[in-house]
Amino acid sequence: MLSSTAANAIGIFGSVLFITAFAYANFSPAMNKVAFNLANLIGAICLLISLWVHFNLAAFVLEVAWAFIAMIGLVSALRARA
Repeated sequence: MLSSTAANAIGIFGSVLFITAFAYANFSPAMNKVAFNLANLIGAICLLISLWVHFNLAAFVLEVAWAFIAMIGLVSALRARA
């Protein structure tokens, strides 16, 4: 089982990824959609891991939706590159 401290650290890392991706999307002159969606997907997974220890239904629903959208965006960005 994941300790509370580890769950918090993983959740904070996920939050930092979200904030970084959001800032990148707002300030980058040319956004790399693969990097953006990958950061969002990893961030959502990290927060879902954190929620495994500190469950909150509303946050869980948000992170599942966030991960799903990021996966769709990542697949779309990878297909556009090919």
